[in-house]
Amino acid sequence: MSLTMIPQGAPYGVATGPDGALWFTLVHQGMVGRLVPGEEPVVHRLDPADGGPTVITPGADGAMWFTEFQGGRVGRVTESGEVTSFEAGSPYGITAGPDGAMWFTRMQADRIGRISRDGTVTEFEVPVKGGMPSAVTAGPDDALWFTLNQGDAVGRVSLDGEMTIHRLPTPGAAPAGITAGPDGALWFVEIGAGQIGRVTVTGEISEFPLPDRACRPHAVVSGPDGALWFTEWATDRLGRITVKGEVDEYDLTATGAGAGDVRAEPHGLTVGPDGAIWVALEAGALARVEIP
Repeated sequence: MSLTMIPQGAPYGVATGPDGALWFTLVHQGMVGRLVPGEEPVVHRLDPADGGPTVITPGADGAMWFTEFQGGRVGRVTESGEVTSFEAGSPYGITAGPDGAMWFTRMQADRIGRISRDGTVTEFEVPVKGGMPSAVTAGPDDALWFTLNQGDAVGRVSLDGEMTIHRLPTPGAAPAGITAGPDGALWFVEIGAGQIGRVTVTGEISEFPLPDRACRPHAVVSGPDGALWFTEWATDRLGRITVKGEVDEYDLTATGAGAGDVRAEPHGLTVGPDGAIWVALEAGALARVEIP
């Protein structure tokens, strides 16, 4: 494992862009950054800088798109750092849809939004009041899948807005991150229950308890090794789970992030342009973990 310090702030979300660089958000500083592995990071301050940029992801238009949860905006940034912002109340998760638009969750409004490149927004109401839609990802079925953090459920929305809700068997699961898996199913993390979940496109749900149920898994990504990789926010670890449910864990403090009373605080993660797993550490760094 190795570490790239980000002295400008606290990385929260991270994603690999179409330009072959890593893009990340600095949640407390109101910035987005770009890192070519082996070079110094370049950061772009947002205006205004009070939005709390959170999740970032590549769009179909060659730019990176991100959410500003506190500021109520969805943003778009080009490789050169040109930023465009669009109003969208309490956005959190965001992903590129199969229709070429960006889809995002409105956590406090119980809605799923769709935004085109010109900023036109269409919204669809989630039929679970107070469910808090959180992360969202494109599924293998030309639909979008999302977690309901306070609804203990996973939802599906078609491109025309039709909703299907799948309730989880574990009370207090509080699902957070979600990703399309290598097996044609959707995989998600249960931050409240310390479990990894799997749901098929037909709604069949499986849950895999983690060795430390208090680890608070936060985000998940499908790796190039055919497994799922996830962050354990409360224990400063990176986890790996196979499609059969076998789990391995890696201590992120071994990179040098977090010492004594200082937490590494891993949040988002991505498969980097070099094929390694890159993790955003709110302690002020991006951690690089080679796949065994």
